[in-house]
Amino acid sequence: MAIDTLVIGSGAREHALLWKLKQSPRVGKLYVAPGNGGTALIAENVPIGVMEFDKLVKFAQEKRIGLVVPGPDDAFVGGIVDVFQAHGLRVWGPSREAAQIEGSKAFSKQLMQDAKIPTAEFKIFTDSAAALAYVRTRGAPIVVKASGLALGKGVYVCRTTEEAERAIQEIMVEHVHKAAGDEVVIEEYLEGPEISVHALSGGVTHVLFPPSQDHKRVEDGDQGKNTGGMGTIVPVPWVTPAMMADIENRIVIPTFEEFNKRGVRFQGLLFPGLLLTKDGPKALEYNARFGDPECQVYMRLLKTDLLDLLEASIDGTLDAIRDSIGWHRGFAANIVIASGGYPDAYKTGFPIRGIAEAEQDEHVVVFQAGTKMDNGQLVTAGGRVLSVSAIGSTLKQALDRAYAAADKIHFEGMHYRQDIGAKSLT
Repeated sequence: MAIDTLVIGSGAREHALLWKLKQSPRVGKLYVAPGNGGTALIAENVPIGVMEFDKLVKFAQEKRIGLVVPGPDDAFVGGIVDVFQAHGLRVWGPSREAAQIEGSKAFSKQLMQDAKIPTAEFKIFTDSAAALAYVRTRGAPIVVKASGLALGKGVYVCRTTEEAERAIQEIMVEHVHKAAGDEVVIEEYLEGPEISVHALSGGVTHVLFPPSQDHKRVEDGDQGKNTGGMGTIVPVPWVTPAMMADIENRIVIPTFEEFNKRGVRFQGLLFPGLLLTKDGPKALEYNARFGDPECQVYMRLLKTDLLDLLEASIDGTLDAIRDSIGWHRGFAANIVIASGGYPDAYKTGFPIRGIAEAEQDEHVVVFQAGTKMDNGQLVTAGGRVLSVSAIGSTLKQALDRAYAAADKIHFEGMHYRQDIGAKSLT
């Protein structure tokens, strides 16, 4: 029997999940709430917001939805899985209690400490004066983080004490990230390349995905402000199986074990962001869902039916299928095209052209995020507008195809980094 499925979210991550789910022979009708201009091409967009849990439940009941797949962090942190489960609906992802690991950086750092997971030294503050006094004593470089959810923009890598003071002012006094900045975590500065690790868990068994690498800074050369992510590659060619085994043993397994000690069953996707230092891997933060834009490249390379993976995660039966989970050979790359001004203020409503031309290459799929249809015209409707993904037998081939496709797309003010994956080519 076909399983009608509801994906919740409006970004390129959700577009990618729908794209992959549509390939499953067991999936029935696909819905997405609220969706975007691109998701409407492969699913039915439903005008319900991500955090409108009661309306989402009512819709799922009326349509007899067989599987609910939330995408965004705020939904998981807000307890969407608990709400759907309370109504007897089948939903994938971590509970509200488990999702605290993303909802509070203070909580996650304390969990790392309890589990003896390697991470940067840190202090937690709820008072701006105390935070300022600390950074003036400690000096720079130093990292200041809003503890709550800040759309990937709440991390400030400060090269000078003045930058750290300004970060505390923005986060705690000016509240640029709203309630996310009521508490801050101040950490020692670490050096080394950053990678993303995704571990799908069924509560007992977990499965590691290939290592990926996001590029957070808005400008080439890892300059400018942090963003939600400007582009990704997978796998990362210089990350060896031995390095992944070390990461699994030192970070992933102890995290799940610490949850078990606390009586919390983590079912869903654990996504630690890691820095590979001269002293080994160190955990920077945790996410409790697919990364965006990491999800887009994973869906391009995943060979196994995504529905099978999600259901095994829900049912706690990953051990029965883990040996059969397959990935296409080669590489995937993803280039994020953003609105002018992003990650600061930006204008929307500009016509988008060239997606069809970009997708004439069979290796390219353009996932949409900040888009909508306006009188039959696709226009911009967000900060990160498009994710241009491509696959190739080599990383260079995947990147060349992605950039060639991105060059065919046009809207006023658009910008994208020109150096995604460049450091892994040398």
